[in-house]
Amino acid sequence: MANVSSIITQLRKERDRVAKQLASMDAALTAFATVYRMPKRERRRMSLAARKKIAAAQRRRWAKFRTERKAA
Repeated sequence: MANVSSIITQLRKERDRVAKQLASMDAALTAFATVYRMPKRERRRMSLAARKKIAAAQRRRWAKFRTERKAA
């Protein structure tokens, strides 16, 4: 039984050592992520007039495409 208890003790020590290493790695990752975080891009807002202008241009392109396809 003494052999089993010494194995258990060694396993617990190893577990604690690995847990400390993981904690330090987590801290390093957290520090790295906060320093090198990518800045968020702000979405560009398009005015209602600009959207209408783009929509009208697209409708003209589709109309031209349909007329060319019918002619062919």
